[in-house]
Amino acid sequence: MKQLTEKEEELMRKLWTKSEMTARELLEMYPEPRPHFNTVSTVLRVLQQKGWVSYRPIGNTHLYRATVSEEEMGKKSLKSIVSKFFNGSLKGMVSSLLKDEPLSKEEIKELMEIIEKKKD
Repeated sequence: MKQLTEKEEELMRKLWTKSEMTARELLEMYPEPRPHFNTVSTVLRVLQQKGWVSYRPIGNTHLYRATVSEEEMGKKSLKSIVSKFFNGSLKGMVSSLLKDEPLSKEEIKELMEIIEKKKD
């Protein structure tokens, strides 16, 4: 599945707020100045071609829905980042983050619990 552009990701975030929406409903979610309706329709078509969105016809319009959850997208993005910037090493990424981001004792405890569960 192809990566998303910034505009595609922005539209997907709006689409994830409901199970299905029309292009007009999506357009209404944008702040002013809103993009043109044709722009939203084009981005939806591209997302459909990339496999991120599907639709079903209702009268003379379409109801669009995400075919990939926000969580799945996050996992795909994270895997891509690990691959590109940390030579595929999850340990390298986590080490890098921990060097720059201080954790509370509670956060460390929670992470240790996750790691312990992963061992089983």
